[in-house]
Amino acid sequence: MSSSPLALTLAGLALRPAFGSRRDPGRIFDRIVVETGEAPGDREFVDDFRALLGWWAKAEHLTPVGWQAAQGHVRRHLANRARVRRLIAEHPEIEREPIERPVFVVGLPRTATTVTHSVLSVSDEHRSPLLWELLAPGLELPPRQRRRAIRAGRRMVRGTDLFAPRFRDIHAMAAEGPEECTFALPHALMPLSQARIPEYLEWHRARDFTADYRYLKQVYQVLQYGRPRRRWMLKSPMHLENLDALCRVFPDATIVWCHRDPVTAVASFCSLIEHGMAVSTRPVDLTGIGATWLGLLSRAMTRALAARAAVPARQLVDAPYAWLGSDPAAGAPKLFAAVGARWTEADAARLPAAVARPRGTRRHTYDLSRYGLSRDEVESAFADYNVLRAEVDRP
Repeated sequence: MSSSPLALTLAGLALRPAFGSRRDPGRIFDRIVVETGEAPGDREFVDDFRALLGWWAKAEHLTPVGWQAAQGHVRRHLANRARVRRLIAEHPEIEREPIERPVFVVGLPRTATTVTHSVLSVSDEHRSPLLWELLAPGLELPPRQRRRAIRAGRRMVRGTDLFAPRFRDIHAMAAEGPEECTFALPHALMPLSQARIPEYLEWHRARDFTADYRYLKQVYQVLQYGRPRRRWMLKSPMHLENLDALCRVFPDATIVWCHRDPVTAVASFCSLIEHGMAVSTRPVDLTGIGATWLGLLSRAMTRALAARAAVPARQLVDAPYAWLGSDPAAGAPKLFAAVGARWTEADAARLPAAVARPRGTRRHTYDLSRYGLSRDEVESAFADYNVLRAEVDRP
C-alpha cells in the first residue's frame, strides 16, 4: 500500500460531511471566486478553472481527501493569479523585469531532472523558485509574513508525507528547496496525477499553452521585482510537451534536456503516480495509470522532438543520465560549462548536499508490468526518441 491507511481513514471521516458538495461544483466554485477575488478581464482564466473543478467533481472513485485537494488546487491557482495581476496593476514596471537567459531543465520524468535542477541551484549567481514561493508568489515579505508563508509550505509537505509516506522516497519536497514550474503553470498535468478526468485530458490535448507561459513569466517577474537579479534556473518534466510555447515566451532560454532509458523512466514515474494518486482515488487503477501516462508521455516526447528542431544549437544542452547519476563531481562542472556558468570551489562544496538522498528515505523499486506495460510497448512508443538518446549517450 502506497499511503497511510489510518491517516487517510481519519481524514476521510472528517471530510465526509463536505463530500456531498461535489454534486454542486458550481456553487463551490462561486464561493472560491468570492474568497480569492477575480481581476478585471480575467474571465477566460476563471472559466477554465470552473470547467476543471466540474470535471474533477465527476472523477470516478474520488475520495473525500481527493475532493478537498481538487478544491485546494483550484483555490490556490485563482488566488495566485489574482495576486499577480493585482501586483502588476499596482507596479506596472514588474512586466519590464527582464528574465534573461533562463535555464529550463526538461526531459521525461524520472530522468534526473530534479537532481540536475538542484545542482544548477547551488550557485550564488543562480536563482531557483522555492516551493513556498511557488505556492504563493508575491513581492518580498516582511520577516513575520515570510515565516508564515514558509510554515504554510511546510504544512503542505508534511501533509504529503503523512498521507503518502512512500512519495518522499521517490520525490522528496522541501518548503525552502527549489521546486518545479508545475506549481505555477495554470494547466499542467498535475490534476491527472490525482484523478482520472477524461474531459480535462481531452481539453488539455487541444490547448494552446502560450498564455500559460506568459503568465509563468509574470510569476517570475513578480518574484524578481525588488530583489537582486540572478539567472533563473527552472525545471519541469512537463515542459517537454510545450517546448514550442516555452521558447515563444522565453526566446533566449537555454534548454537542458535530461536523458534516460524511457523503459526505466516510465516504470519509475508510474510508481510515483500510484503513490500520489492513492491518496485521492481509491481503488487505484494500475493498468489505467500505465495506459494514460504512456500515452501522455509519448505524446509529449513527439511534440518535444518536433519543437527541438527550432531550438538554436547554442541554447540546447543534452544531459545524459550518467552526468549526475554516476559521478556528480565530474558531471556537475560539465553541466555548468554547458550552460555558460562558472563552477567555483563554493559550488563544489555544496554539491554533496545537492545530490544526497534525503535522510530517512528508502530505495525506490518499481516494475513496469505492474502497470500493464511491456518493454517492447514502451520502446515502440519512444522509438524516435531512442534514436536521439543513442546519439547523446555515444562517447
